[in-house]
Amino acid sequence: MSDRALGGALVANIEVNAATVQRGDIIQLGGRAYRVSDLFQLAQGAKQLLFESGELLTIHTRTRLVAVRMLRGR
Repeated sequence: MSDRALGGALVANIEVNAATVQRGDIIQLGGRAYRVSDLFQLAQGAKQLLFESGELLTIHTRTRLVAVRMLRGR
């Protein structure tokens, strides 16, 4: 599903995993939204996500999360 955010940016709700998560993705955990500021590759395909708020989250290859992603315009 895609929609326009304030300012005309196109956003989409997408499913992400350790292979597809990107900097800037917004992930909702426990009712709070966290923006990914950095990613660190770990062993066996896992990744550690660093959020702007300072929290860390480790996701493994089978972890599936829903994220909001800003889509680039043409």
